[in-house]
Amino acid sequence: MKPRILLVILFASLASCSLAAQNTNPDSKQEDLAIWERLKLMTQPEFEELIAKAQSGNAAAQYQVGVAYAEGRHVSRDSTEAARWFFKSAEQGYPPAEGIYGLSLRQSNNAAAEQWMLRAADHGDASTQFWLGVAYDDGWFGAQDPDLALKLYQKAANAGDPDAQVVLGQKYGDGDGVKQSYEIAAKWFRKAAEHVPDLGGAGQGRQRLGQLYMEGLGVPRDYAQAYFWFSLRGPDIAADAKAHLSAEQVQEMDKLVKQWQEQHRVSSEVEAASNLPN
Repeated sequence: MKPRILLVILFASLASCSLAAQNTNPDSKQEDLAIWERLKLMTQPEFEELIAKAQSGNAAAQYQVGVAYAEGRHVSRDSTEAARWFFKSAEQGYPPAEGIYGLSLRQSNNAAAEQWMLRAADHGDASTQFWLGVAYDDGWFGAQDPDLALKLYQKAANAGDPDAQVVLGQKYGDGDGVKQSYEIAAKWFRKAAEHVPDLGGAGQGRQRLGQLYMEGLGVPRDYAQAYFWFSLRGPDIAADAKAHLSAEQVQEMDKLVKQWQEQHRVSSEVEAASNLPN
């Protein structure tokens, strides 16, 4: 997993609290980003109300105050203060806080990091389920456990996490811990590809789905479909597919790409978040 993708996902995860629903599990990345943008646009009086809620013990508000300190919104950036608020929220069982607090401990206290991440995963936080899968795949906490990692990827993918969907698709494509199946790989890549905005998982899904169309693996060989998905990932990778199409086909697919982009337009704030430098 690229550092850039991890950074973007962490910012997205940091924004997933809902002021109105303390007991809701706000796990979708689209919701995460919408609330992240709301925090940036929040007025100072609104932020003071948020602080008051956090001080009164509201776990969702405590989490968002942690976000404010982590990002330097309305307050000076302070990672220690951010961690303090995340911990307060996590102590109350708020899944996004449990997950991000656990991730924050990875370098300093692996045992505690694992326990907090396990709590968040058990509480259904899909982003944490994905990162816990990465942890067990890569041996963050000691020995690798690919079987447990696979189960966590499956849970996160079923819950709609695009990064987990890409990893799971790749495992089916490679036959890594599962029976090899390009058909199932294509299904998971498509699910990831349809996510908006692209925080890494969606873009990877588009590229890998396009490659399956190029090669006719799990889907019929279709250069027009390959060109469509490659173009959504980025025009620089669509050249090979374009070479198989007529000028009229390219023009038609460019129209479809533009229509898709218009229908899935995101705000400038979200676009900026999804285009952090590598």
